[in-house]
Amino acid sequence: MNRFALAFRLPIIVWQGLFFLGPLFFMIAMSFFLVKNYRMEEAFELKNWARMLTRGYVWDSYWYTLGMASLTTAAAAMLAFPAAWVLAFRVSEGVRRWAIFLLIIPFFTSYLVRTFSWYVILAESGVINAGLGAAALGPYTMLNTPFGTVVGYLTLTLPLVVILQTVSLANIDQNLVQAARNLGCPPARALFAVTLPLAKTGLIVAALFCFILSFGDFVAPYYLGGSKPPTLPILIVDTTKSGQQWPRAAVVAVMMMTTLFAIAATAIWLAYRKRVSA
Repeated sequence: MNRFALAFRLPIIVWQGLFFLGPLFFMIAMSFFLVKNYRMEEAFELKNWARMLTRGYVWDSYWYTLGMASLTTAAAAMLAFPAAWVLAFRVSEGVRRWAIFLLIIPFFTSYLVRTFSWYVILAESGVINAGLGAAALGPYTMLNTPFGTVVGYLTLTLPLVVILQTVSLANIDQNLVQAARNLGCPPARALFAVTLPLAKTGLIVAALFCFILSFGDFVAPYYLGGSKPPTLPILIVDTTKSGQQWPRAAVVAVMMMTTLFAIAATAIWLAYRKRVSA
């Protein structure tokens, strides 16, 4: 390996080793520790794994978290695509830049503050129910429900998904799309046969970011979803509060990391897989 290239890669290698791989290995090791008299003791026991993996509430939380993150990812992708398509193909470059800047602005404020603002909107006496009440509808319970959780997840992820999809679509060579149209390809077929395959990498990466952020989020399901049923991040917090069971919480965290690694690896493979021509 070129020493000059290695010198440039060394800082990121050290960074990942110190702040990602190191804590990850420690978390895995901690999952085998035992708690006695509210103190962790070094050991290599499978008791924590046996306890957590045989508890129905753990798997209920796992599948609930996985389902909610998947639902949010699908919703974000579908909601973001029309906006991204307009920004990429129907407005000038100047308008697109301003739109991306406006999409970045929400990240200037705390996500917790943005989540709490939904209380005013989703409450039974909030803005939405007030509008529905004028039409003799409602009130509907939206807080402390899965719907509230999804709204919180979308608050976190939707602007990012729109940005990533816009960048991906804007980089498509429009001559290819126009050539398909000139050859008699209908707009809908050109979208699925030309546009989406060319933007595949960016669209999948955007969905992956959405899934990762939703899967690991604590704020939305706790404050807007009512933590019932609890997601895995909430289960981790509850476990640490129950007798200082950090090793059992580490088991849940390892489950989350393993799931994210598997999904991320699959998504990256799909994003960069070459199409096999007939």
